Amino acid sequence: MSAASASGHRAVANWLLLCAGMVFVMAIIGAITRLTESGLSITEWKPITGALPPLNEAQWLAEFEKYKQIPEYQILNRGMGLEDFKQIFFWEWFHRLWGRLIGVVFALPLAWFAVKGQVTRAMLPKLVGLFLLGGLQGFIGWFMVQSGLSVRTDVSHYRLAMHLAMALILYALLIQAGLGMRHPGAIHRPERDDLRRHGWAAMALVSVTVVWGAFVAGLDAGFAYNTWPLMNGDFAPPEMWTLSPGWLNLLENTAAVQFTHRWLAIVTALAILSYAWRVGQRADLPDVAKSAALWLALGIGGQVVLGITTLLHMVPVPLGAAHQGGALVVIALLIRSIHTLRRG
Repeated sequence: MSAASASGHRAVANWLLLCAGMVFVMAIIGAITRLTESGLSITEWKPITGALPPLNEAQWLAEFEKYKQIPEYQILNRGMGLEDFKQIFFWEWFHRLWGRLIGVVFALPLAWFAVKGQVTRAMLPKLVGLFLLGGLQGFIGWFMVQSGLSVRTDVSHYRLAMHLAMALILYALLIQAGLGMRHPGAIHRPERDDLRRHGWAAMALVSVTVVWGAFVAGLDAGFAYNTWPLMNGDFAPPEMWTLSPGWLNLLENTAAVQFTHRWLAIVTALAILSYAWRVGQRADLPDVAKSAALWLALGIGGQVVLGITTLLHMVPVPLGAAHQGGALVVIALLIRSIHTLRRG
């Protein structure tokens, strides 16, 4: 590979990883938006004109009046003043603005790299697909908000989980693509397939755990059973099974949803730690793979401690946002670790 070609690969890789970093920040802003109960403060979806916040008192009053028409205000926040409304409006507006910025930061360099020939014909459709997924994510976000504007006082936890899952898919694909461009010489090594399978199985567990974490957030289940390892004195509270049919409890019962998230997290941590241990034991792996596995082990350990701490403190905003960010850190570390298995 020529020096110019290598430089072009690095530029594309850095751009993709920058976009992944912006998705990471987006997830943190989203967590703050959820934890501060700001997500329903903007009751319309205006992809272009909505980039500007209200610019004068009349515009602020108009937005506030729209908010007063939804159940969240009428049932939970009746009597809220304009200044308090401005506080929650900011987080939802900033969340949406950051999403627009990601679109711009992705689209403009993509066009430039395509014109300069730094993106191959094989990769261009994949990158365009990522851009379209980003647009779909914006629609899913509005689909989620809509669920809380008419009957409910909050958004559907199913739609919240869908919104977070799509963010994680975009994040993971961006990191994978970026690492692939940064290390174009990495190749499939069949003798390491057992470790790759273990790593991707751990990734599947991480994904399911994160989805249940969204259920916990959407049902406000983190504000109940703030003890560890027992749930208010019980390993499995009897009220876990009050809904019928029984399987519905795992999706909609506060106790069962929190119980499931707790123990999925432990199983996931064990799967990741065992993977990291196996990588460390393999003499045929490069030092970069062993270093990546060590960081992964530290990352999942920190995330478990952070999750328990967040629960014990009844989900304060900083800890709750950090816990969501920790999940994305673990995903990034796991993707990087699996990628290093392709290197010599």
